[in-house]
Amino acid sequence: MGGTFDPIHIAHLIIAEEARTRLALDRVIFIPAGEPWMKPERSVSEAGQRVEMVKLAITSNPFFSLSLNEIERPGPTYTVDTLEQLLGELGYDTQLFLLLGWDSVAEMTAWKAPYRVSKMATVVAFPRPGFHKPEIAVLERAMPGIAERMVFLDAPYLEISSTGLRKRIAEGGSVRYLVPDSVGQYITENRLYKA
Repeated sequence: MGGTFDPIHIAHLIIAEEARTRLALDRVIFIPAGEPWMKPERSVSEAGQRVEMVKLAITSNPFFSLSLNEIERPGPTYTVDTLEQLLGELGYDTQLFLLLGWDSVAEMTAWKAPYRVSKMATVVAFPRPGFHKPEIAVLERAMPGIAERMVFLDAPYLEISSTGLRKRIAEGGSVRYLVPDSVGQYITENRLYKA
C-alpha cells in the first residue's frame, strides 16, 4: 500500500486490514512515497516525519510492515520501479497486490509503464471520498488484461482524507479518532500542518 501518508489515518489502516483478511494476504507493506511526481502542486511533509507517522500507526499489527524503498530512492518515485524492486527483494514468484483508491486507479493510465504495473501486481481498488468507480474499458485501453488482474474491494467507506485532515489541523480542529492516538500526538508535538 503506497501513498504520501501525509498524515496516515484510520481509513488507510482499515482498508489495509480489510484487504489482508479478505484476500488472505501474508502481510501488507506500507510504502511512503519519496518524491510523489503527481503532486507537484503542494508541498509534502518531510519524508522522515511521514515515515515516523506510519511506524507509529502500524506498530500494533504484526501483519503490517514498512518499506523505505521509495524514500531511499533519489528522484521522483514511480510504482513500476517500486514493484520491480519488491519482486527482486521478495522473489519473482511472489504474488503482489497493489492497494489503490479509485482516484489513483483512474490516474493509472498516466503513470510510467502502466501496462507493466498491471502485469506485476493485482490491483485492489477501494472507494475514495468524492471519486467515482473507475471505468474498466478506459483502463483496458492502456493496460490490456487489467480487468482479469483487478479486484474491487468494497471496504468500509470512510470519508477521511489526508487533505481534509491537514485542513482541519490548520484550522485548529481535532483529528482525534481520525488518526491513531500516537499519530495525533506526533502531529501535535511536531506542530505539523499548522497554518
